Amino acid sequence: MSLAPYADLLRRPGVLRLVLVALVARIPHAATGVVVMLHVVGPLGKGYAQAGLVTAAMTVGMAIGAPWRGRRVDSLGVRLALLPSVIVEAAVWVVAPFLGYEALIGAAFVAGVFLVPVFSVVRQSLGVLVPLGAQRTAYALDSVGTELTFMLAPAIGVLIATQVSTTAALVTVGIATVGSGALLMWFDPPTRSHQLAGAGEAGSTRPGPGVAGAELARARVLTPALLAVLVTSVAASLVLNGTDVSIVASLKGWGQVPSLGWMMALWSAGSVLGGLVYGAGRRTVHPLTLALSLALLTVPAAFVHSPLLLAVAVFVAGLPCAPALSSITATVARLVPEERRGEAMGWQGTAMTVGGSLGAPLCGWMIDARGPGAGFLTAAVVGGLLAVSGLVALRYRDRSVEAAVLEPVALS
Repeated sequence: MSLAPYADLLRRPGVLRLVLVALVARIPHAATGVVVMLHVVGPLGKGYAQAGLVTAAMTVGMAIGAPWRGRRVDSLGVRLALLPSVIVEAAVWVVAPFLGYEALIGAAFVAGVFLVPVFSVVRQSLGVLVPLGAQRTAYALDSVGTELTFMLAPAIGVLIATQVSTTAALVTVGIATVGSGALLMWFDPPTRSHQLAGAGEAGSTRPGPGVAGAELARARVLTPALLAVLVTSVAASLVLNGTDVSIVASLKGWGQVPSLGWMMALWSAGSVLGGLVYGAGRRTVHPLTLALSLALLTVPAAFVHSPLLLAVAVFVAGLPCAPALSSITATVARLVPEERRGEAMGWQGTAMTVGGSLGAPLCGWMIDARGPGAGFLTAAVVGGLLAVSGLVALRYRDRSVEAAVLEPVALS
């Protein structure tokens, strides 16, 4: 595997700084899920299904808010669009430790609606900073960076929650949200080609498929090709969220909750390795195929009976994670014109949160009824069926839809 494509990418103006800012700004969001889960099953004394409902409330809020926030970024720019999110999220997570279970569900929903759109803003900016030929590598690197954040942030969250208290962990999430939002607002990454030096040069923007000139801003965002990619997002997110809650349940059942941080980090390490290999390669793989691989490689985790075997299983399960997510994002960016990309990234976020809102409570209920292994198996089976359904639908739909999704991306 050659890392030359990544070296070339990071030499492009603004890319390295964007990657570093994203690593820091994503930390609060990456820690929130595991901290909330530990708070619900710990001090609040609830089960995993009920913890999954809190997570589901947050993800439903994200599903509603993501396209709206994306449109605000499109119309107002990063700084004005992010300010309300920073204020509301900080307030919610500072107050959350002192709420009862029902009130926490409502607070989580509000936090989801106003979630700081770090992920979509970063990906939208990469679509501007990086030419089409290098975007596959760029989004693979972004997914790898996301995984590195998820290796670090849950470990920090678990450490604070177990060694201090879940109250301290939730308050820390609120404070860190202010810091990450302020950092992104200070950096103010470009989301339009005209914000770059030399924006008047030819080729600074790229129309979406079959759309040109003044029609770009009026183009329909939710095309059949994009909807096919959004199904992929649902499948991948369902598997990932189901795996997340199943790992927590497995370790808690074995009395190994302090090991949660490094177990999550190992899961992410598999994703980092897979993402680096995929981004440095030259072969484009269908996003639905990668989502199906993600589901299939999660199955072995359902049948392990010790932390050591679980560690091996989650590392393997993580391998197709970053490739799947980067392939989804690269395809979304390619299918949608720049003027509507914020909204499209928001719809991608909505699809991811729909998958999460299904995966967390569904697997939580199965864990409560049948044990942690059932959580892994449920995530794999349901996510896999969604991916297979998407592949079958593409096979029998208009071939132009499949061509749009599979259009090769040249590497520079």
